Amino acid sequence: MKYFAGIDIGSTASKVVVLSGTDMVDHFVLPTGWSSKETAGEIAHRLEAGGHPVGEDMKVIATGYGRVAVDYAAKTVTEITCHGRGGRYLLGRDCTIVDIGGQDTKVITVENGMPTSFLMNDKCSAGTGKFLEIMANRLGVDLPELFTLAAAGTPLAISSMCTVFAESEVISHIGAGEKREDIAAGVVDSVVSKVAGLCARHTLKGDVLLTGGLCDSAYLVERLSQKLKQPVFTHPLGRYAGALGAALIARGKAAG
Repeated sequence: MKYFAGIDIGSTASKVVVLSGTDMVDHFVLPTGWSSKETAGEIAHRLEAGGHPVGEDMKVIATGYGRVAVDYAAKTVTEITCHGRGGRYLLGRDCTIVDIGGQDTKVITVENGMPTSFLMNDKCSAGTGKFLEIMANRLGVDLPELFTLAAAGTPLAISSMCTVFAESEVISHIGAGEKREDIAAGVVDSVVSKVAGLCARHTLKGDVLLTGGLCDSAYLVERLSQKLKQPVFTHPLGRYAGALGAALIARGKAAG
């Protein structure tokens, strides 16, 4: 039996999808850690343990920040192409994909089944998952707890475009005795505002699909929908969009 694997090694998490024909037979996520090379090795071990070893029966396409570290991949493909293909497959129609990653945020337009244009945020972690992790740590909570707090709060202003300065604003709010719920709401609102600003610079076409590790947060989806003034869709496999797109490309190349 022939398998097709997509491996998306991101800056903070690595996602893997394995297809057999039209069926997804395996998918999992691992922390990327400090070494993409070591992560690629761990993924190979995990695939073998799951009954899908890397070899002649496995076609692998790698994408993401650490894609060059996957030395057993037949080819590497850009994140934009893979996220576009995977997101379009999940939603089932052309759309605009907003992917909030650990270190960057991407807005991708998909037309006729293929990515046609994209825009990425500036080289700063503000407006990304890493920003939220840093601020959650400052507030002594994890990400799910941060979103729960934010949903119960009224956003305080956190206006800095720089993560370091934004953290200083959070520290000032803490020192002033502001409610943790209001600070959390301000943190999430800051990220959502930056993502919405990126979307405003890139014409949105069709429905909007949120992918990445934050797509499971109902509160963030709600706030982004409000900012964009249109519904934002998600999918249970949204964080795997890049890996899924890579697996689909592997399957397509094999078929060709």
